[in-house]
Amino acid sequence: MSDAVEASAGQRIFVDKQHPDAYKAFVRAAQTVRAATDAAGLDRILVELVNLRVSQLNGCAYCLDVHTRAALAAGETPRRLGVLAAWRDTLLFTPRERAALALAEATTHPSEADAQERAYAEARGVLDDTELSAVIWVAITINAFNRVSILSKHPVREG
Repeated sequence: MSDAVEASAGQRIFVDKQHPDAYKAFVRAAQTVRAATDAAGLDRILVELVNLRVSQLNGCAYCLDVHTRAALAAGETPRRLGVLAAWRDTLLFTPRERAALALAEATTHPSEADAQERAYAEARGVLDDTELSAVIWVAITINAFNRVSILSKHPVREG
């Protein structure tokens, strides 16, 4: 870790540690969302792609590290992870994955109304209501965790 990053991280409080009950509530919400994705039949790889894409958009190094490892453990390939930021420019992702990624981006940037409408319409074409709702909840949840980690400056450690 560079001296500047280390100094910056040393000046931040970890909001999850400062208010552990609030963080535990977030964790319970994430567990509920995971149960919803399982009940909806969403593939773990698709869920991790959503987690990663949102974390890329938000620039959350900590969550990118966590969810890259989770995606690889679920069977995702390094090749697809390497091009995830440019998913629209490749045919490596399925229509369901593409719809979920567009919906995740729209959830992360809700003020872009036209993009949101296009993403929602695309998702309606390949996801049922339960799947669509579950994808939105995944994006909402990872956005919240991104903010906790970014504002706390959670470090990415070796190993």
